[in-house]
Amino acid sequence: MSHALDCEPLKPLVRTVPDFPKPGILFYDITTLLKDRIGFAQLIDALAAHYIGKDIDLVLGIEARGFIFGPALAYRLNAGFVPVRKPRKLPAPVARVTYDLEYGTDSLEIHLDAVEPGQKVIIVDDLLATGGTMEATVKLVQQLGGHIAGLGFAVELDFLKGRDKFKDYDVFSLLHYNE
Repeated sequence: MSHALDCEPLKPLVRTVPDFPKPGILFYDITTLLKDRIGFAQLIDALAAHYIGKDIDLVLGIEARGFIFGPALAYRLNAGFVPVRKPRKLPAPVARVTYDLEYGTDSLEIHLDAVEPGQKVIIVDDLLATGGTMEATVKLVQQLGGHIAGLGFAVELDFLKGRDKFKDYDVFSLLHYNE
């Protein structure tokens, strides 16, 4: 877990909100980091530094907060950006994966022509918790024949061990929390 740039100084820019979205949950709110122009730039620079020189073709961002980091990172890497969306948001034919949630299921979709076989892809999202959403997105990329070059996150909740689902991938996250 080497970090090209030290992001620990950014932690004070992340607001913690107790009991959101339900009692007992400590929510790490990155909106306070995003509004800080220096902090946001440092975060994108640190993500980009990890992938520069790896000839990335596409950056996939997972709805909704992956849309914040994905385009900025794609720009820095001279790559294309592809949104991974919730159902019925994309206009052309899609691939869909349904995955389990704590209570019920959810689905994600990607355009069938979004990733060409063999393209080098990184997938980004704001937060790695249990890894369910990322796991579904990995399956979408595999269905389309893309090569996953990395999984990037702004924040990782280490105590939930979501990283364990991705032992075969380069998992890179910038801000780590253990509680």
